[in-house]
Amino acid sequence: MSPPRAPPARVFFANSGTEANEAAFKATRMTGRKKIVAMIGSFHGRSMGSLAITYNEHYRKPFEPLPGEIIWTPYGDVAALEKVVDDTVAAVVTEPIQGENGVIEPPDDFLPAVRRITAEHGALMWIDEVQTGMGRCGEWFAHQRLDVVPDLISVAKGLGNGFPMGACIALGPAADLFGPGEHGTTFGGNPVACAAGLAVISYIKSHDLLDHVKQMGLRLADKVMSLDDPRIATVRGRGLLRGIVLTKPLGAEAAAAALEAGWIINSPRPSVLRIAPPLIVTAEQIDEFVDVLPSLLDAAENR
Repeated sequence: MSPPRAPPARVFFANSGTEANEAAFKATRMTGRKKIVAMIGSFHGRSMGSLAITYNEHYRKPFEPLPGEIIWTPYGDVAALEKVVDDTVAAVVTEPIQGENGVIEPPDDFLPAVRRITAEHGALMWIDEVQTGMGRCGEWFAHQRLDVVPDLISVAKGLGNGFPMGACIALGPAADLFGPGEHGTTFGGNPVACAAGLAVISYIKSHDLLDHVKQMGLRLADKVMSLDDPRIATVRGRGLLRGIVLTKPLGAEAAAAALEAGWIINSPRPSVLRIAPPLIVTAEQIDEFVDVLPSLLDAAENR
């Protein structure tokens, strides 16, 4: 069965994921509705609009009141979502995987249910692919694995491969939400950024990196679990966005020890190590990291 064909689209180019999400936030207002349903555990950026739909109070509290009428619902809970979405909701915004929340993936029925529920109530389905998009999880966009076609997609990070570039993609009728002059940017879509984005896309295609990402992600997960280390509970995530779940809250200490040893990882939650290597990472580099992981946990315990 072939995936559904995407409808015609328009793209607003920006300079970051925050700006891509800000554009999407403004687009939801053009529906004439103001309520947005966002997910508990979400992260969408630090501008006022994107911050309003970011769950962590540490980020939000100093800047309240924030724009919009935000309704929070548990991530991955279809029944809870059905209770809060009605004909007054402008959009439901979600990530395919919550990276900042510890690399949490919802059940496979969640994104299709979001599509169904939003369609039933005339609301927009908005997917934030800033962390998960551009091949990071083994597909161009992580939601494509489930044959879901949203109305809005925000993307950045991997789009420019380090060069500041973001984009808000609007599909189908959502592509007509903005009219001339209703949103703008000084530097978004500039020739240098676009050249960088085109180079990234070309490289991913020509080097078959999507398949490589899947293979290396599975290798990482399998190798980590084969350590049989009692301090490691499991490895979750997809492709090369992985969360090593620990049995002890050693995350911050392990990330610090890793940096001292020359490995860049982070700990979005006390018991989770987030691993997001370059898409061109080699099998040898994966194996080298896994080999030193127990020593990093040893160092974390001794701090």
